[in-house]
Amino acid sequence: MTKIIIVGGVAGGMSAATRLRRLMEDAEIVVLEKGPFVSFANCGLPYYVSGEIEARESLLVQTPEALRARFNLDVRPHHEVIAINPVDKTVTIKHSGQITTESYDKLILSPGAKPFIPPIIGLAEATNVYSLRNVPDLDKIMTNIDQENPKKAIVVGAGFIGLEMAENLKKRGLEVALIEKAPHVLPPLDEEMAAFVKNELVSKGVEVITSQSAAEFRNQGKLVILEDGTELQSDLTILSVGVQPENTLAKDAGIKLGLRGGILVDNNYQTNLSDIYAVGDAILVKQQITGEDALISLASPANRQGRQVADVIAGLNRKNKGSIGTAIVRVFGLSAASTGLSERVARLAGLDVAVVHISGKDHAGYYPGATEIVLKLMYNPKTGEIYGAQGIGEKGVDKRIDILATVIKGGLTVFDLPELEFSYAPPFGAAKDPVNMIGYVALNQIEGLSNTIQWHELTDELAKGKILLDVREESELANGRFKEAINIPLNDLRCRVSELDPTKEYIISCHSGLRSYVGERILKQAGFKVENLDGAFSLYKAVRLEDVDYV
Repeated sequence: MTKIIIVGGVAGGMSAATRLRRLMEDAEIVVLEKGPFVSFANCGLPYYVSGEIEARESLLVQTPEALRARFNLDVRPHHEVIAINPVDKTVTIKHSGQITTESYDKLILSPGAKPFIPPIIGLAEATNVYSLRNVPDLDKIMTNIDQENPKKAIVVGAGFIGLEMAENLKKRGLEVALIEKAPHVLPPLDEEMAAFVKNELVSKGVEVITSQSAAEFRNQGKLVILEDGTELQSDLTILSVGVQPENTLAKDAGIKLGLRGGILVDNNYQTNLSDIYAVGDAILVKQQITGEDALISLASPANRQGRQVADVIAGLNRKNKGSIGTAIVRVFGLSAASTGLSERVARLAGLDVAVVHISGKDHAGYYPGATEIVLKLMYNPKTGEIYGAQGIGEKGVDKRIDILATVIKGGLTVFDLPELEFSYAPPFGAAKDPVNMIGYVALNQIEGLSNTIQWHELTDELAKGKILLDVREESELANGRFKEAINIPLNDLRCRVSELDPTKEYIISCHSGLRSYVGERILKQAGFKVENLDGAFSLYKAVRLEDVDYV
């Protein structure tokens, strides 16, 4: 009988355990989890803080008893593996103060990741500072809320978890300040897309402070000092500045580590030690687009890896193909999602990158309740290879980013996007879906029908003497207008083209970019030199609000 020990439960470990049982009924499968819960919904933890998830029990997905009854698994919570002996093929376990050993034929490590705790002055003395990674962490936060009745909260770190915590603490009634060291919130997104998220936070009363970090805690954490000396009062502080691989056990056993301490595995999840495998947040994967090592701490890849390593051990032909890092977060009434590489990362990787933004509706605009979606696509302007995508909107963002993630995984290009066929009825989508439309716009760029400039290039281009032409209707200008622009509504452009100087270069814009593209084609065929402002006024306004006038 084959004996398989799995160190760590939750996504990777429990997916491996249950898949192994379905494939190897006669195997002895032991799951050793150092915490009290072997299977819980860690992605749901922030929503219990606000009460959106009402019952704590809802977060506990499976119990050891249920797993034994259905899968005949030997699941042992409160059993911490403190050492691995790869020569003898044993693990040393600490439980209730007792030290024991267990032998294995195959060992799967799924230790996960732990919160990165920065070396902040006064942190050791702070009594109101927490991180959130598991149910015991959640219990500590809820005890503080229930017993201390905090009024002011600070969240340090504006990544996915930080944003979720800011939202849910605000919904619980606390004053919330969000601190982010990067220049903008949600650093995995590019600046202009993250601007929509910041604007949503501010509109809901969250104080957003960027390019700053917590430098010192005073008065047992009640006073937070930022890098620039700013002092903030806090009754409750959440540290959410990222995670790092839980690699101590692997390192001590002689398992090779790589980038940022991630466990190195091959495409069968095998470590450098015989019969020892690893999955989940602790391992290095290949960023599928660049082929470079990456740490991608997400639930979906961890679940897939757990299943695949079970297949490998059971003798099935499975390979770890890598990951592209698809993720989404809700921030009050807005959703923000991304897949693949951001523009910044793609350029840092030395890729030939073209960028396009479009605005569309989550379903047919004439059907009630349609809301706007902003999509951004990064692609190779020569081959059409798609590097990544980002989306912002109230509804339907998940659908579009999931489609584009599938496109990337499947090796399709921008040339294929207009050909994709989606189910359509007015309540669900549009006859020309935003994914189709972003493909059309990219094709126009590739084929030279449209020349675009980006939002961050506008100021410099105008300084060179180019003229900004806004083709929105005059009534739209009340909602904001460029400080330096002439206005000719699109429907009047053909008959008023004589007002333009053919010796000048023009940058054309509208609300979303569609009308300005039509205007671009009109003017180009009339002999003018014209560029279209990609993303148009709606995008520019989101990121450069201070440069917008109101009449």
